[in-house]
Amino acid sequence: MLKAKITALGCYVPPRVLTNQDLEKMVETTDQWILERVGIRERHIADPDMATSDMAIRAARCALEQRGMDASEVQAIIVCTVTPDHMFPSTACLVQHALGARGAWGFDLVAACSGFVYGLTTAAHLVSGGMYRKVLVIGADTMSRIIDYQDRATCVLFGDAAGAMLVEPADGGEGFIDFLGEVDGSGGDFLKMPAGGSRLPASHETVDKRLHYVHQQGQQVFKYAVRKMYETSRELLERNGLALSDVAVMVPHQANLRIINAAAERLGIDRSRVIVNIDRFGNTTAATIPLGTRDAVAQGKLRKGDVALFVAVGAGYTVGASLWRWAY
Repeated sequence: MLKAKITALGCYVPPRVLTNQDLEKMVETTDQWILERVGIRERHIADPDMATSDMAIRAARCALEQRGMDASEVQAIIVCTVTPDHMFPSTACLVQHALGARGAWGFDLVAACSGFVYGLTTAAHLVSGGMYRKVLVIGADTMSRIIDYQDRATCVLFGDAAGAMLVEPADGGEGFIDFLGEVDGSGGDFLKMPAGGSRLPASHETVDKRLHYVHQQGQQVFKYAVRKMYETSRELLERNGLALSDVAVMVPHQANLRIINAAAERLGIDRSRVIVNIDRFGNTTAATIPLGTRDAVAQGKLRKGDVALFVAVGAGYTVGASLWRWAY
């Protein structure tokens, strides 16, 4: 079996910023309330003519440029998203065509906020199995398109962004270490977009009832996320014989600052090794892990040979944590 490593990273964040002060004018909320409850100051919002694939393409191009590789060399593309351009064709098809990745295989992966962790793990196994040598994993979501800006409980949380990583075979000891994941459908009703699928197809009634937006029961999601981020991370480290001191950085999904802090406290990891950027971007769903990793590298907290822990909990529920030894 080959080993897989991450060889490049690229991100894209749309330039338009929505601040807490802007939201004060839209719904009954305050900057202080948002900061205290979720830790967000601002989030980036895509322009009306920009779709998820557009952000995904820009992030992918950044990663390929960093690697010095032409898109024609990409053999597989995994796009992790819950906000595809269309129900079909898949966003991966659109990205493949725009990049010029001729002959590449690909698909969309739907795991909400855990999507990028799942996509990276899938790519690692495709590479380690010897089927593909260059797999592009993209996490991209235009959450602003499915957020109800009349609902103060959810509209303060989300932003738009995309991130991409290239996964290739490893020569040495760096690269993918292990993954632990779980799904729990009993929590499906606590975080979902009720309408738009085969259960509740679009109708005048579903539109009038605002069922094509994200609906969340925050307390249930909060408790589950804290517990599962802690339990999954701890179990993954234990079964690989690693201590927290072996981990250079923990890159958690950026859903809520209080979730991140509570999970980190239960783990006992020093806060200086926990990457937090939710204040600048909000919850960008499948893009939070690559955005956080980019910041870890830029801040000098993640260097070649370091162990990184990626962990996320998302709608479904979905849970995922993975360990990687950084390769560049």
